[in-house]
Amino acid sequence: MADTRKKAAALRYDAKKDAAPKLVAKGSGVIAEQILKIAGEHKIPLKEDRQLLEVLSTLDLYQEIPPELYKAVAEILAFVYRMTKKKG
Repeated sequence: MADTRKKAAALRYDAKKDAAPKLVAKGSGVIAEQILKIAGEHKIPLKEDRQLLEVLSTLDLYQEIPPELYKAVAEILAFVYRMTKKKG
């Protein structure tokens, strides 16, 4: 039986401090709802990518994403940047 609970993950990337984006939150159910609520409160654009979410959910919190995820995460960061510029 498939898990139908909502899932979410959050990444942080500071080009001045971080070598690569880091996973700073992940969870399902109530935790996912809280991640999404906080993102909404801070007007952080959301991007749905179930495959990337499944891989991110296997990482430890505050772990840098592995190089094999750079391309997928770069696409997410580009999306967030474009959405932020539109609102700004």
